[in-house]
Amino acid sequence: MAVPLCAQDALSLRDAVQLGLRENQSIAATEAAVNVADTQVSAAKSGWLPKLNYTESITRGNNPVYVFGALLTQHQFTEQDFQLYSLNRPGFLDNFQSLVTLEQPLYDAGRTRLATKSAETNRTISAEEKRRAQMNLMAKVVRTYWKAVLAKALLEASEQSLRSVEADLARAENLRDAGMATEADVLSIRVHAEAEREQKIERAAQLDLAQSALNDALGLPLDTPHQLTSSLASAPVAEQKAADLERAATQERPESRETKLAVTLAGLQTETARSAYRPTVAFIGAFEADRQTFADKGGANWQFGMALRWNLFNGFADKEQIRAAGYQTARARAEEREMDSAVRLDVRRALAELRAATERVESVRAVVADSEESLRITQNRYAAGMGNVTDVLRTEAAVSESKTRQLTAIHDQRIAEVNVELMSGRLTPQSEVLN
Repeated sequence: MAVPLCAQDALSLRDAVQLGLRENQSIAATEAAVNVADTQVSAAKSGWLPKLNYTESITRGNNPVYVFGALLTQHQFTEQDFQLYSLNRPGFLDNFQSLVTLEQPLYDAGRTRLATKSAETNRTISAEEKRRAQMNLMAKVVRTYWKAVLAKALLEASEQSLRSVEADLARAENLRDAGMATEADVLSIRVHAEAEREQKIERAAQLDLAQSALNDALGLPLDTPHQLTSSLASAPVAEQKAADLERAATQERPESRETKLAVTLAGLQTETARSAYRPTVAFIGAFEADRQTFADKGGANWQFGMALRWNLFNGFADKEQIRAAGYQTARARAEEREMDSAVRLDVRRALAELRAATERVESVRAVVADSEESLRITQNRYAAGMGNVTDVLRTEAAVSESKTRQLTAIHDQRIAEVNVELMSGRLTPQSEVLN
């Protein structure tokens, strides 16, 4: 057990997504919801199956009608029981009854069919909820992964900046000893070096927090070590038409599908409410055994028949249920239209963020190269006694800032790529944006 805890396993972005889908408990919860919906479908289909019940009861009393009937069903009625006194004032009588009843629906006004369709629709909604949870988790893993990679890159940039400032400090001290620089130059660079050390400490803490957040998204212990192998590099972004993505979002986004299914479910509920006005027909049968003690052999009786049930008036309850179902349908349709607009807006926002991040990556790339060349020239001029320490510190800060901007822009671009896939409903474990 100590080996995997100590070793740092190589973890690419795609592997991290697969690991999160396997280990995160939020996915297990949605799978349980789908399983519950499956059982509800089976339960709804059972409406066509016969219902068989067994009842065991005991009754004691001296009600003349009860005693007369019980004696008959027990097959214990005698001539003496016809005497007027026995008929009017019978003694106490016990009746142990074993009853088996059978009911087989023959026509239920389509209620079983509607219940099955409703359960199947709910199962589909649960499946979409699971898919939505998977997509959101994948996006979360991607965000935390790239944030951890960014934190590591920023820490490395801080370490590089600190090494550069320390070299400047050594150079200034040599120039001071040679009488070509002042103590003020040395002190200024030393102060700048301390600031770089503070930034390094802060970024190290940010890296630890980012790694813990990644483990949380993966469903692993927060201290699990990883070696993140996917590099933070800009990727070519293919031009994508907003209209095509919006069309895909309205068809593929789980949220859009759920609202459409909610409209279907509301329609089924309306039809179910209307079925209350139609009659039902069932075959019924019963077998009973009555006896005066539990162990006796008593009378055995059976009966079979058919029953028609027709709700003629229910105090307007059925009418109000139909009205309520109609209102629910109207609400579901309004939510469908609202969701359609919302997903289209999400796609446009994600595309705008991707285009902005891509432009930032392109613009800052030249800035980094220019700032590094400017620093090289400034350091050489200072070493030759032709520059001042202020120029060195200013160009050092410019290089550090430009590298931070470049790394942040690349990070934002990679996140924006995933958001476009997420908002258009096309994010899967096989998506190219996970490469």
